[in-house]
Amino acid sequence: MLGKTVLEHLAQSAIVPVVAVGHAQDAVPLAHALVAGGLRAIELTLRTTAALDALAALVDEPTLAELIVGAGTVRTPRQALDAIRAGACFVVSPGLDKDIVDACQAHNVTVLPGVATATEIMQAQRAGLKTVKFFPAEAMGGIHALSALAGPFFDIAFMPTGGITPSNVDSYLDHRQVVAVGGSWMVPAAAIAGRDWDQIAALAAQCASIASAHRRPGSVS
Repeated sequence: MLGKTVLEHLAQSAIVPVVAVGHAQDAVPLAHALVAGGLRAIELTLRTTAALDALAALVDEPTLAELIVGAGTVRTPRQALDAIRAGACFVVSPGLDKDIVDACQAHNVTVLPGVATATEIMQAQRAGLKTVKFFPAEAMGGIHALSALAGPFFDIAFMPTGGITPSNVDSYLDHRQVVAVGGSWMVPAAAIAGRDWDQIAALAAQCASIASAHRRPGSVS
């Protein structure tokens, strides 16, 4: 990855598409559309039976060597290990599960567990983590809740996900402790189902324009 850490790549991307694909063969053209629009990170959620095959297809595709591929909605250690074997270079979980964290750390894979409370952040810190997913961001109080948590946890970086849209993304990316945001507005389900890669590329380009105004050289690692 050109000498950068995964977290540095996510910080450079600033906006990470959170994608669910129902057919593995759609993964590569979808990713090409995202890259064409200027986004170079993707979180493939393990919400479909095609997810692991799709993840492996992206990792094995030589024309997508610049793409940082992660697995999302990882809910068990077994899923984490399956994703790592498929080639995921980062793992995102909706909650904080120490067994998932341990499995990823044992394989030197970046893990971003979901947290929503001070207690969970403290547990993540005890596990040696300095970057976490704030989820579900909007439902838990949005940027105001994140800012409140960031005060006592000034040494934690966040990747908020959940309810983030073009109308509120700037408020998150403006926060100095937000390394990147996760969102799915640039990969609408209807566009994926209709294989409208041009629409996805256009939406990705809009995201890349937003990201360029907020891009940071790195993150808390």
